[in-house]
Amino acid sequence: MAQILSDVEAFLKATGMAATRFGDKAMGDRHLVRQLRGGRRLWPETEKKVRDFMADHSASANEQAAA
Repeated sequence: MAQILSDVEAFLKATGMAATRFGDKAMGDRHLVRQLRGGRRLWPETEKKVRDFMADHSASANEQAAA
């Protein structure tokens, strides 16, 4: 669980995205990051969705930067 939280925190810092926006975009849950910081655990399927969102967002940003 600590790994997903540190990965999310790094993503937020790198992108400048607000925690509430991240939660809303990734899972439709504006409280996701706050709850992770408070110790919330994620099911493997939920963690995959969060990681997929971060990967897709990074890929989109890279494509836009290349254009």
